[in-house]
Amino acid sequence: MELTWSTVPGPVGDITVVASETGVRHVAFAGPDVALAEFGSAAPGGLADEATAQLGEYFSGERREFRLAIDWAELDGLRAHVLRTLQELVPFGETVSYKGLAELSGRPEASRAVGSIMGSNPVPLIVPCHRVLASGGGLGGFGPGLEAKRKLLVLEGVLEPSLLELDLVRDE
Repeated sequence: MELTWSTVPGPVGDITVVASETGVRHVAFAGPDVALAEFGSAAPGGLADEATAQLGEYFSGERREFRLAIDWAELDGLRAHVLRTLQELVPFGETVSYKGLAELSGRPEASRAVGSIMGSNPVPLIVPCHRVLASGGGLGGFGPGLEAKRKLLVLEGVLEPSLLELDLVRDE
């Protein structure tokens, strides 16, 4: 299987996308040296270029929905079902709790499993695990860190920008 890759700068650092001919396979909050380590060889370009173009539009506020195929081949069972449910039912600017996502997925008893699934999401941003919050409104977890999750939720208008971010915008 031929893989391609591309990197885009974002408000949370470099984002590298790895794609197969079928769709996006991996999104990493890292540059290509780190992101490609587990994949061996991949060529720049291809579908990965389209994915990073759409991510760039998302980061600049021009895009609210990704129109990208996802390579679901490595995912199965509850993990695939929950990630597809998240992608299909939780749009830009909205959030859901881990428990709420378990219920949307038809598995109300699986809220802890949903937390683990979010932590192993191979295509974050495109399948928006940053939109899944702890019950009671806390941020919950996020692989790249809570500051990255907070920035993404600010970008989507879910959270208010901090005073520091407001000062940076005024200085530009």
